[in-house]
Amino acid sequence: MPERPVLTVAEVFAVADSIAPRYRLLVLLAAFTTLRFGELAALRRWDIDLEGLTVTVRRAQAELQDGRLFDRAPKSAAGVRSVSFPAELLDAVTHHLEHFAAPGRDGHVFVGPQGGQLRRSDFRDDWIKALKTAGITVDPHFHDLRHTGNILASTTGVSTRELMTRMGHSSSRAALIY
Repeated sequence: MPERPVLTVAEVFAVADSIAPRYRLLVLLAAFTTLRFGELAALRRWDIDLEGLTVTVRRAQAELQDGRLFDRAPKSAAGVRSVSFPAELLDAVTHHLEHFAAPGRDGHVFVGPQGGQLRRSDFRDDWIKALKTAGITVDPHFHDLRHTGNILASTTGVSTRELMTRMGHSSSRAALIY
């Protein structure tokens, strides 16, 4: 199986700066917290700790074949976790919460263009356009930002256990890839 693309930090920011403003933080958090799309789409305002610089995953969004969306518990106990984000993202997180998140403590952090729950299909065209605008030629999937973030985290010297916790895995198999 071919290796998935890994973006540089500069490329991550180029894509984030090229995408619709409502999705900028989605790109940044995907890369720097390594959360999955469904985990990001299920985040509520109260899952963000601005003082502690963490995002807590308590649920993940799933889509039924008929198109209905619902939030469910992560697949394993390891999926429930708090992940830190870099202090350099604090202004972006604060800006996003003030301008784009649904209102109220229980409001979704990321919403679609009409204010409803975020759907992959709502996001896909913006993602592809942002990649092109940013000059990214390797054709990364959104999930590849998770791969990018895990590579970045592993280069800082974190342990396999810390990577497993960050990724929400109960087995070391996936963490050892990084």
